[in-house]
Amino acid sequence: MVFQAIYKYMIEKNSIEILRKLVGFDTTSFKSNLDLIKFIENYLNGFNIKSELIYDETKNKANLFATIGGDAKGGIVLSGHTDVVPIKNQKWSSDPFTLTERDNKLFGRGSSDMKGFIAVVLSRVSKMVETKLNKPIHLAFSYDEEIGCVGVHGLLDLIEKKSINPEFCIVGEPTSMEVVIGHKGKHAYGVKVDGFSCHSGQAPYGVNAINYAAKLISYIEELNKEKSQLGPFDNEYEIPYSTLHTGLINGGTILNIVPNLCQFEFEIRHLAEDDPKEIMQRIHQYAEKLITNEMHKISDKTNITFSEKINYPGLNISETINPVKQVKDILNDTKHKKVIFGTEGGLFKKKLNIPTIVCGPGSINQAHKPDEYIAIEQMEKGGKFMDKLINNLIY
Repeated sequence: MVFQAIYKYMIEKNSIEILRKLVGFDTTSFKSNLDLIKFIENYLNGFNIKSELIYDETKNKANLFATIGGDAKGGIVLSGHTDVVPIKNQKWSSDPFTLTERDNKLFGRGSSDMKGFIAVVLSRVSKMVETKLNKPIHLAFSYDEEIGCVGVHGLLDLIEKKSINPEFCIVGEPTSMEVVIGHKGKHAYGVKVDGFSCHSGQAPYGVNAINYAAKLISYIEELNKEKSQLGPFDNEYEIPYSTLHTGLINGGTILNIVPNLCQFEFEIRHLAEDDPKEIMQRIHQYAEKLITNEMHKISDKTNITFSEKINYPGLNISETINPVKQVKDILNDTKHKKVIFGTEGGLFKKKLNIPTIVCGPGSINQAHKPDEYIAIEQMEKGGKFMDKLINNLIY
């Protein structure tokens, strides 16, 4: 018992030290993540584990894929993203990129979302190597999840090319170690409204880009209200229907000029059973028939254009499949839930048809905020889960 207590203390201390290293790398999405990826690569090299890096076009960012134990086929994927959201305009009580312990909490950008999970996984690599796994564990760490699950596509291509066919995947987003079997998909768009300028005293001769953008934004809000009333609905979600939301807008120069340009961005967060293409078709038709035609009556140089910025699918798996039952058994928890935030899990399921569960230490309630933290208790709970998962894969 004393030995087990000492072992547990040492391994949890190791996971915190690894987290300290990971938080120390500023991997905000608009920056490189290579220093962190190279740290993980070197860490795995210390256990004679070969990593494969998949770079983006700039060679400034990379995914990492590695396989531990057993045959290369089948097994389990442990997936996490290495990028974090910006700290701009946030007031922190301590350096965001220096892990700081206070009140049994570990503060730092990415501590909860989701370097805590990666640290727990890496702290168990020695156990994965030392034990005789009958199935492999695949590590899949990606870049640019926070800006639309961008980097993971390279990882998925590699897994598909290798024909590994994993049995299931665990995406370690912060769920307080609760089992998540579903989340909404997200489609985000930029909209550019080109109007026609003139002096504001002659406003009827111009095409006010802001006014016409406002009409389209109002229609998007009408669709949002329609979804809240007509569905479809899934009552396992906090918000049980698809939502539409406009979050950014910019237009005009000075007050006495009719603005010739207005740009805004909106998103659709949709249930897996709802079709965002159908929603967008309605928005396009409204823009073309009821707005653009009216603008063209004054100037045929006016226009409305859409550009897709983010596109990832929702996740929806059955609570009755074996991977869900297995994870619940390990956690000794019969419950599951669905969440409103997105993950890379939908892409694992849609592109590779890998049953995917979202489950990791930390709480989404702390993510993206100043003084983001992960409770030490959550690190311990995540570590205990990882130990049991490994034990289930031993001959």
